[in-house]
Amino acid sequence: MGDARAEQTEQAGQVSERWAVLSGSVFEERIGYARAVVDGDRVYVSGTTGFDYATMTISEDVVEQAGQCLRNIGAALEEAGCGFADVVRVRYLLPRREDFEPCWPVLRRYFGEVRPAATMMVCELADPRMRIEIEVDARRGSGRVQRLTQASGNSMCAGSRSS
Repeated sequence: MGDARAEQTEQAGQVSERWAVLSGSVFEERIGYARAVVDGDRVYVSGTTGFDYATMTISEDVVEQAGQCLRNIGAALEEAGCGFADVVRVRYLLPRREDFEPCWPVLRRYFGEVRPAATMMVCELADPRMRIEIEVDARRGSGRVQRLTQASGNSMCAGSRSS
């Protein structure tokens, strides 16, 4: 990952640290974006596909692509100073609805305990070889997921109550 740039931005009278995480993907340079942007404690990871950026290759298998997406995202999160436990929002983009369910076991390995808010959308992707794209938002330092378990076995967030 490596190539991060730091800058200060002023928002509503407060100074916030903002910097980019670059993966080395040729797409970042060609299109003009960063793999992730860190803005204070927030981390915004761009839509990430199953390309192995070291070799610029991509598997034909959607499940393998999902795994590579998550490895790419994990590297960006690490560079940003956080991890999957800090993810609060995830978006899955797939050209074919039927490709989503086979990916569930891989997705559960990364997000099963974290349980971020999630959305799946069916849409075309930039390259026909791409079968899944994943985007996440995280908050650095928020990775302490707490759950209270009621006698009935239902989980709820710490601090919330049910009647």
